[in-house]
Amino acid sequence: MNATAIVPSRNQDLGARLAEARRLTDELFAIVRPEAMYERPIPQRHRLIFYLGHLEAFDWNLLSGRAFGLPPFSPAFDKLFAFGIDPVDGGLPTDTEADWPKREGIEQYKAKIREKLDAELEKGLQRARAERPELVTMVETAIEHRLMHLETMAYLLHRLASEKKVNQEPEKTADSPATKARLIDIPAGKATLGLTRVTGQEFGWDNEFEAHEVEVPAFAIQRFNVTNREFREFMEAGGYENEALWSSEAQDWKKREGIKHPGFWRRAGNLWMYRTMFGEIRLPLEWPVYVSHAEASAYANWLGRKLPSEPEFHRAAYGTPGGQDERLYPWGNEAPSAEHGNFDFQRWEPLPVGSKPKGASAFGVDDLVGNGWEWTRTQFAPWKGFAPREFYAGYSADFFDGKHYVMKGGSPRTAACMLRRSFRNWFQPHYPYVYATFRCVES
Repeated sequence: MNATAIVPSRNQDLGARLAEARRLTDELFAIVRPEAMYERPIPQRHRLIFYLGHLEAFDWNLLSGRAFGLPPFSPAFDKLFAFGIDPVDGGLPTDTEADWPKREGIEQYKAKIREKLDAELEKGLQRARAERPELVTMVETAIEHRLMHLETMAYLLHRLASEKKVNQEPEKTADSPATKARLIDIPAGKATLGLTRVTGQEFGWDNEFEAHEVEVPAFAIQRFNVTNREFREFMEAGGYENEALWSSEAQDWKKREGIKHPGFWRRAGNLWMYRTMFGEIRLPLEWPVYVSHAEASAYANWLGRKLPSEPEFHRAAYGTPGGQDERLYPWGNEAPSAEHGNFDFQRWEPLPVGSKPKGASAFGVDDLVGNGWEWTRTQFAPWKGFAPREFYAGYSADFFDGKHYVMKGGSPRTAACMLRRSFRNWFQPHYPYVYATFRCVES
């Protein structure tokens, strides 16, 4: 599924951006064969049918009453499709297919929401930037929420059996020559994290505020993400069996779930196969490895290294050797484009590490944006000055529990508007389905 770039600019027409985000999510649902819409590809998550209703229910619950004073027309659906599941080592959902409404009714709900909201948005957005900045922020929230689910839905569809999807041709998987893994020295300097809360400036989620500087001591970081080839060496050295490399919680998770290799891999005789969106291929050795935080941490321990902190990632990605200026993106201040990285729906799968040299940082570190989110060792927590938004109070606050870790960068399925320097993603450490890779650092 190719898409036109969603330019990260507040000057772009919001109605057009919302329409484009809807088009992209509609295309994603079209991949699922009708008989598979009630499947649950990831046991800890809702069935696929939930997300068909959730995207529209979120927009309606956010905008209908608060922004436009519209009365509810389907309160039961508004509630049913309001919230997803955060699977933190808890019990699995027990609902059955029969517990969910028929798709026809959900499609009617979806169409009616779009009709009602679009009529109000056409009027309300004409002078919103000058007269109703809170409406602009709410609409941008709806757009980015939908684009986030465009990626999380891809995680789900990645686990759906190929015969239950409208198949597409597998993408070309040729590897580049093996890259030489090496560390790049990053001198001590500052990292500016977050956004300044000024009305009318760049959109950000509540956890992106308030901007602050952090002094980062000197460190060394891997030029490339850890590859499937390198991670296979860890496995062949007994990395999954060496309990000294894993926390007690990670050991319990491995035993409980039978974790013996990355979730995107499958053993077939003497070969390792790799799960792509539309079938299996032989393991691409130079692609970045996608693993959970627990697996990434164990690999780092094996090398006697560690995962980068959030400030270290910022310093390597956006800092400059002189230290006076910081960049908006690793490559500079130019808006993201295809030459800078593998993001914004260009591909379903990763590229070999180092495939986008024009996206390298000022220090020469590659692939810091796109090709896979990057785990950090920083727990997801609020910064000084954090304030939840009244219209979405639980977006971040519900996850400040010490059980989630910050991810930075972006994946092939991350929209360009979420590649901004301040954006923070997060996940719990024992969830193996996300497009998340890593690299290691040394002090």
